[in-house]
Amino acid sequence: MNDPHDSSIDALLRQHFDGPVADAGFSDRVMRQLPARRRARRWQLPVGILAGLGACLWSLSSTPLIRDGWQDWMRGSLSSAAVIMLLTLMGMSLMASWWALTENE
Repeated sequence: MNDPHDSSIDALLRQHFDGPVADAGFSDRVMRQLPARRRARRWQLPVGILAGLGACLWSLSSTPLIRDGWQDWMRGSLSSAAVIMLLTLMGMSLMASWWALTENE
């Protein structure tokens, strides 16, 4: 992947920069006519995460693996079902965190 900040190209462009191009106020007129920026919708990410989590739990609720894993974990025994359930939950939370961080940038 190319470096987005290539200093040699920047230096070359800056050497030959004569200053802004006169546009008789065109840029200012265009900027005034642009609509205001829309506010970011912050509620969509948590709602999407909760909906996805709910859909996953609903689709897996009929399997004995989740039920057995939950019961074993509540009893304090780490069976293979409990470990699989915990690793799945950890993976889902890490993916949701990664997605939230990439959307925030």
